[in-house]
Amino acid sequence: MLTARSARRLAALVVATLTTAPLGAQGAPAAATFTLEDLLDTRTTAMGDMTADGRHVVAFMARPRTSMGVDYNRSFGDPTYAAPTRRESVVIDTRTGVATPLFAEPRVIGATAWAPDGKRLAVLVQRDDDRYDVLLWDPATRRTTPVRTPAGRYAFAGSRVRWSPDGSALFVSLRSDAWRTKAAAEFARLTVGPRIVQSSSEPFLAWNGLQRLGTIESLVKFDLRTGAATDVLPEAMRQQWLVTRDAQRVVYTEDATTKTDYDVIGGSEQKLFVRDVDGGTPRQLFASLRNVRLVWDRALLRYAWLQGDQLMLGTLADTARVRLAGDTTPRTDTTAATRARRARERFTPVAFVEGSAPALVATNAEGAWLIDLATRQRTRLVASSDSQPATPRVRYVGALQDGTHVLLALESRTAWQRAIARFDRSTGRLDTLWQGTQLFGGTTVSENGSTVVLSGGDGNRPGDLWALDASAGALRRLTNANPTLAAKALGPTELLTYLDADGQREFGVVHYPTGYVKGRAYPTVFIIYEDFFADSWDGLANLLNAQGYVVVKPSVRFDIGYPGEAWVKGVTAAANKLIEMGVADSTKLGVQGTSYGGYATNLLITQTNRFKAAINVSGKVDVISFYTDSPRLGVRNVHAAEKSQDRLGATLWEQPQKYIAQSAIMYADRIKTPLLLMTGELDGNVPALNTREMYYALRRLGKEVTWVTYAKGGHGTPLSSLDDWTDFYTRTLDWWARWLKNAPATAPRGP
Repeated sequence: MLTARSARRLAALVVATLTTAPLGAQGAPAAATFTLEDLLDTRTTAMGDMTADGRHVVAFMARPRTSMGVDYNRSFGDPTYAAPTRRESVVIDTRTGVATPLFAEPRVIGATAWAPDGKRLAVLVQRDDDRYDVLLWDPATRRTTPVRTPAGRYAFAGSRVRWSPDGSALFVSLRSDAWRTKAAAEFARLTVGPRIVQSSSEPFLAWNGLQRLGTIESLVKFDLRTGAATDVLPEAMRQQWLVTRDAQRVVYTEDATTKTDYDVIGGSEQKLFVRDVDGGTPRQLFASLRNVRLVWDRALLRYAWLQGDQLMLGTLADTARVRLAGDTTPRTDTTAATRARRARERFTPVAFVEGSAPALVATNAEGAWLIDLATRQRTRLVASSDSQPATPRVRYVGALQDGTHVLLALESRTAWQRAIARFDRSTGRLDTLWQGTQLFGGTTVSENGSTVVLSGGDGNRPGDLWALDASAGALRRLTNANPTLAAKALGPTELLTYLDADGQREFGVVHYPTGYVKGRAYPTVFIIYEDFFADSWDGLANLLNAQGYVVVKPSVRFDIGYPGEAWVKGVTAAANKLIEMGVADSTKLGVQGTSYGGYATNLLITQTNRFKAAINVSGKVDVISFYTDSPRLGVRNVHAAEKSQDRLGATLWEQPQKYIAQSAIMYADRIKTPLLLMTGELDGNVPALNTREMYYALRRLGKEVTWVTYAKGGHGTPLSSLDDWTDFYTRTLDWWARWLKNAPATAPRGP
């Protein structure tokens, strides 16, 4: 509920943004600017299942206003909890664009699955804290009927749903009330005690063990004609189950992990089996899936995987496996020529292409390829290499027309140029179906290969769903989730190219303020993390643009062991570029980041005083204490420091000096930049107590610092309540107005 105080802040901010005329070429007021109220109602769009014939697709739309009330204490670690993300849901006719609501109001919805004939939709809908109903929606009557689950069993947020080929049965993963009681009790033991005892004699970290409980499920077959429910797989820890197209066999994993894995985040040992749906003796396909990436064909009869350097092919009907590609030179041969050949011959499977001439799409260091399964002949679809900027990034989309055509998404590495291309297997031609600057992420092809649905749209706009005509290449818009944004003055964006301090070319994204006047220098906020390239939608950037700020998202290049140098080399170089361009006011630069970007922000201001102010949102300041905190994440923080995101490249005891050098808290005395720290007291990712160290250090040193912690907040922007959400954005804008504009705040900065 929005409190009176928060309502006043929101009203003040809305008035301020609506009455501030953006800077136009002639100084005339432009369209209404983007406000916090607009952001609250901005919808993000996601795609559910599509019918086999491509005629109908499910679309979901969520907005912050309907997603409040997250319990962050439970969202980190409680496997019985599902966040209340309420989404509007519609079924769209991909030919006519007509949308039919699934429900009259936003609901918390899980998996969706169309029956093979497209005449019924299975949909999981939350009914209480974590339990979901299995409903069948009839598009003809627009009514739902429940599927009765066995007593003491229920569907859950992560439940998967599959239909039998004749539409007479549903396969659904369920959990038991007994599991729910056990998981809830273990979460309570680790959070409220009365005593929390842990020991190194236990094979798993306590929170790792609780995470493992979250993989427990059973598989049940529902006969929709008789209402009978039959157990296919008992309740057990498993990461995957798949039912073959003919619904005769089930492929599934069994957990064989013996202890907490410190080498892989969430690492586990899984065995893979196949057996008849009706029972019988299982056959083991893989004794371990560690480092195995499996790709299945649509019928679930063939599979491919990378085994070492070898691309292998297997079938469910035969235990024999064949090699499709891969260098067979002994690993003892380490000559340059052999290493180069081995890299060229190392193919990663992507997807099977069905039809009269089955093939496998695979990638290697030189691009994307099509491998004919009968002849083993390879055809390169597109040349692509990370070491060659002139080649595009390639993503497989799907197969059209009984596998005779392959669809690929292409993206330039140096410009905002994207395309959808169609490869004709009979002629070997690659034709461009569509090209432009629009951003498209998720892309789905219907099972019969007739319909392509894409998720995305114009840069710096929330995404929508689009249908692509595979013959003419025309795009048809299926959703318009944010029609009111058409009347808003959103600033333009630009791809920035610059050289970092080492002379390496980097890219960044510039969001210009509404009504931007070329040649005028603006107060500029740098939002930092790692790499930025696409001008995807960013609500905060647009709020800042509406207030007259330039927003820049620069990319940085890392060296293992020295992450702190990355941001000072990259961000300051980007700042120089913007100043040279006459865009940024060198006396009014700010820097802000969230999570890893918050960590980056704090490290950066220990190394430079160029920024007038800074904001660290949920970012650690002490790598040493962070190394072993956040217990709810299991081994994540240990792994991050040693092997992944933090990039220190060693354990704390192997290289303690690196942990000291990359901890901003150790150099707090060097900070001269006013700093706003924003944390969530219930953040299980980066605990607030880590950031708290910086507040007390800077206060002790007589520095300018403000620390805001949301008692019910979590990681990043709080969705705990509308009051917290509003306060977060209001304080952010107030901070920049104070330090980059010397302007009074739109609301008091007190509690």
